Amino acid sequence: MVKIRLKRLGAKKKPFYRVVVADSRSPRNGSFIEEIGVYDPNIEPARFEVDGEKAKKWLGNGAQPTETVARLFKAAGIEK
Repeated sequence: MVKIRLKRLGAKKKPFYRVVVADSRSPRNGSFIEEIGVYDPNIEPARFEVDGEKAKKWLGNGAQPTETVARLFKAAGIEK
């Protein structure tokens, strides 16, 4: 199964995330298929940038977003 999820980067206690499309069996920071955006919760307001066309393409192909990514997509106005 293919998932749309967050890949954690950044220093200790200062996380920065990339929104990636990856196989559900791969580790959190392991290999991924495609990077489609970034999420930085450290700044106010939090920065969330995603390529809407790529996200919709992957959702249309059956990729399942994690709960956090689904919440971010909903706030950004990206639906299936």
